[in-house]
Amino acid sequence: MREEELEKLRGVIRDCVSKHLYSSAIFFADKVAAITKDPADIYMQAQALFLGRHFRRAFHLLNASQIVLRDLRFRYLAAKCLEELKEWDQCLLMLGDEKLDEHGNAYDIKDNNAMYLDKDGEDREINISSAIYFLRGKAYEALENRAKARQWYKAAIKADPLCYEALECLIENHMLTCEEETSLFSSLQFGPEDGWLSSFYSCLIKKNYKENVVEAKFKELGKESSKTNLSSQSFMRALKDNTDLLACKAEYYHQSGEYQKCFELTSALLEKDPFHLKCIVVHLAAAMELGQSNELYLMASSLVKDHPQKALSWFAVGCYYYCIKKYDQSRRYFSKATSLDGTFAPAWIGFGNAYAVREEGDQAMSVYRTAARLFPGCHLPTLFIGMEYMRTHSFRLAEQFIMQAKGICPADPLVYNELGVVAYHKKEYNQAVWWFEKTLALIPNPLSEMWEPTVVNLAHAYRKLKMFHEAISFYEKALTLSTKSLSTYAGLAYTYHLQDNFTDAITYYHKALWLKPDDPFCSEMLNVALADECRQGIDPKLDLR
Repeated sequence: MREEELEKLRGVIRDCVSKHLYSSAIFFADKVAAITKDPADIYMQAQALFLGRHFRRAFHLLNASQIVLRDLRFRYLAAKCLEELKEWDQCLLMLGDEKLDEHGNAYDIKDNNAMYLDKDGEDREINISSAIYFLRGKAYEALENRAKARQWYKAAIKADPLCYEALECLIENHMLTCEEETSLFSSLQFGPEDGWLSSFYSCLIKKNYKENVVEAKFKELGKESSKTNLSSQSFMRALKDNTDLLACKAEYYHQSGEYQKCFELTSALLEKDPFHLKCIVVHLAAAMELGQSNELYLMASSLVKDHPQKALSWFAVGCYYYCIKKYDQSRRYFSKATSLDGTFAPAWIGFGNAYAVREEGDQAMSVYRTAARLFPGCHLPTLFIGMEYMRTHSFRLAEQFIMQAKGICPADPLVYNELGVVAYHKKEYNQAVWWFEKTLALIPNPLSEMWEPTVVNLAHAYRKLKMFHEAISFYEKALTLSTKSLSTYAGLAYTYHLQDNFTDAITYYHKALWLKPDDPFCSEMLNVALADECRQGIDPKLDLR
């Protein structure tokens, strides 16, 4: 058969693959490989078999060839077959034995004779070594060696910043702390044409920062692109409305307690892309915080119908039951989600919270400890362990774990709030004031209702320090956030009482009792305030006529 005819057949094979006619691709690829015995044609046949899900046959073809141990592409595809067959130890053997230095760079690579088969020279391709490192990381993660998996994922993204999957695994599986993520990002070697990618990646790492950071990066890049050409500007303008980027902003809103803004943004995003999984997770979390049980029910029903084998679907069901306070059912479905995907962090957090809300501390601690081990880059399990210790008045242990959470994620205001609560309980009121003020400094203005307890706690700490003017100022600020807090009215009344301002104290004791008529503290203190006012005499400013 002439070379022109063979090339036409190769074109037919490529077209069959693009049209997902894999049996046809396998049929023609087998004939071309039999005629030519060319390594490129054998590789094309193995690719067709792999895409047609004939993994065992594809592996046999590759393993039987003389090239598999000399060519990285053959070896990589053979290892991909073993990955699909879940033969992880064999997969690692096929990939070979490479080592990493202390900076996460591979060395002592003996088999680097990669033959670039059937490649268009104009295409930009991902470094084959990066793909191999990533697959090695997946194999180690499947074997539950998460430390080595993390090392190889880092090696993969360092070898080629275009290997997004490695970065995604590191971020979504919470394998790195904030500091480690920042260090890894700064070590990446981006090409001159990859300025947009650098900015995009910087938005994907930990988002416990000020809201405008995400937009500022793209505005800055937009200014740079304006110096180049018009097409670059339109490219950057298009990226500003990209779903992935807006999902990052929604995640920031959620972490900052801006649940309504988060919910509105994710709702708009899901109208544009209803199956954006990362956005769905944030949307469910925001809906649960807002008590949107109807939305959770609809989302859960749709996800279970379309994706019954995904952990996300059963996590949604757990969120619905948690929202309507049926915690036993929510725990059951969060547990199911973790059994389907042990690396799905939100399900582990929900699982632990479902125990904690019922004050089943031992079970909650067990789940949180498992989550802390699985997700060393996620500070929430460690923070919740500290909060459980606080609930049992073990303040020293609580502080220890919350400080660990601060080390993992030093920009989360919730961590500083809990440190303030610990200091308050330990009667270290100056330290408590410092932590609460640090909390408020990290929260975007204007404050949302979620942070009203922090403002009240700060007012309590100032009252304990006898700084009554500052205490009253923060109590009044808390009332602008919520008028339904007994603690705020009681604290404000008691502060006025301590200043011998009995009239205002009585007013606020009454307001507190209006919220909770049987509150023993306010009832008793109201009687004391009334008696104190009688002893002091009637205020001459009052007109009793």
